[in-house]
Amino acid sequence: MDWLNLAESRKDELVSELQQLIQIKSVLDQETSSEDAPFGEGPLEALKYMLRLGEQQGFTAKNIDNYAGHLEMGSGEEMLGILCHVDVVPVGDSWTYPPFKGEVADGKLYGRGAIDDKGPTMAAYLAMKLVKDSGIELNKRVRMIIGTDEESGFRCVDHYFTKEEMPTIGFAPDADFPLINAEKGIALLDFSQKGNLEDDEQIIAFKAGQRSNMVPDTANAIVQNVPPSIEDAFWAFLEKNSTDGTLTKEDGRYIITINGKAAHAMEPEKGRNAAVLLSKFLQNFVTTKASKEFVAFMVDTFEDDHFGSRIKLDYYDEMSGHTTLNPGVVLFHQKRGGHIQVSMRYSVSYPFEGKITEASAEVAALGFALDVAANSAPHFVPEEDDFVQTLLGVYRKYTADDTKPLSTGGGTYARTMEKGVAFGMLFPDEPDVAHQADEFVVIDNLVRAAAIYAEAIAQLAGKK
Repeated sequence: MDWLNLAESRKDELVSELQQLIQIKSVLDQETSSEDAPFGEGPLEALKYMLRLGEQQGFTAKNIDNYAGHLEMGSGEEMLGILCHVDVVPVGDSWTYPPFKGEVADGKLYGRGAIDDKGPTMAAYLAMKLVKDSGIELNKRVRMIIGTDEESGFRCVDHYFTKEEMPTIGFAPDADFPLINAEKGIALLDFSQKGNLEDDEQIIAFKAGQRSNMVPDTANAIVQNVPPSIEDAFWAFLEKNSTDGTLTKEDGRYIITINGKAAHAMEPEKGRNAAVLLSKFLQNFVTTKASKEFVAFMVDTFEDDHFGSRIKLDYYDEMSGHTTLNPGVVLFHQKRGGHIQVSMRYSVSYPFEGKITEASAEVAALGFALDVAANSAPHFVPEEDDFVQTLLGVYRKYTADDTKPLSTGGGTYARTMEKGVAFGMLFPDEPDVAHQADEFVVIDNLVRAAAIYAEAIAQLAGKK
């Protein structure tokens, strides 16, 4: 079966359906969340859109309490799962293309979710349609499971699997080709300032970041009782650090904003943390105890060090590489002190309890307490497994690329399955623009991924 030619013949259909999905603002929205819409109206609308599409194509569709749903074809005791998500992270700043339009330019389709994960979802959906329309007889059920809360903690699929069976094997088209068989553990760490607050702290308020899994691209602070020299120093700091920002004075207080660059928390080195930048600037001007301690902790712990070396959280293994830390939500209040929410992506063989104990002692000496707010263990499927080898063979057929399986600091739905891997759809040498401004997907690669997924379904679930 010439899956690539078949996918190419339906390119316009693929692009149109992806544009419609991108136009749904499916960001977690606590204000519109309810029992009927657990994560807000947008994620629910995106789920219903996919289920409606699937029903129109003759798939069996099922909605699980508006948390997640699935589209299914085939029959058999075993199941091949394809786990996708239709929720997206907040937009952020600095877009030049409309984030919720799906505009096409120079062979790329732009929009929030284009590569994470609406584009890959639509590629996998087209793959299912191609296999169904081909008439290939299946010996497994093929089920696309569609989540609506992947970006904020997997509550959707956690709920789904309390009511539905686990796939026998499965993949998540939500990462990189050729294949990811090792996913780092993901822990949410809370660093809270223990005390030393004075009656008239110089930092009145400090805020950066919306999600722990994004590098903050903007940081804001209100400060008082600092010398007027802060004004000239600020503009010099921006120039020296090749960034921009604003400084205004109001009622004797300075309101300061500094911009950085957003990135996914699994690769914090690809971004520029605005909270660290602003802390570095304020270090030269704040002297009250808690304010000084807070900015010093931010700079000493996180500047030019994504590995947690200063607080003994660093660790490396061959399977999955370095442990990384991203201070994604950073707050300070003059009456409550500082609070830093960190997404830690830790190596597969990480000695978690021992490292957390060691780090707790380190941060206590710096005036902070460390708590583990959430923890998802690492996930690993051996390269020699037949399932992994089949997927690698499919990928290599369409690319002639013999790259070995990869590891990631990102968390995909693959880790929720007993035997699951992340399988595309970012090809080698493509820039990873997930969670960034002007996120895009290359349309030709979207088509090629659909062909790869169709071949994978045929080989894994088709009768021999």
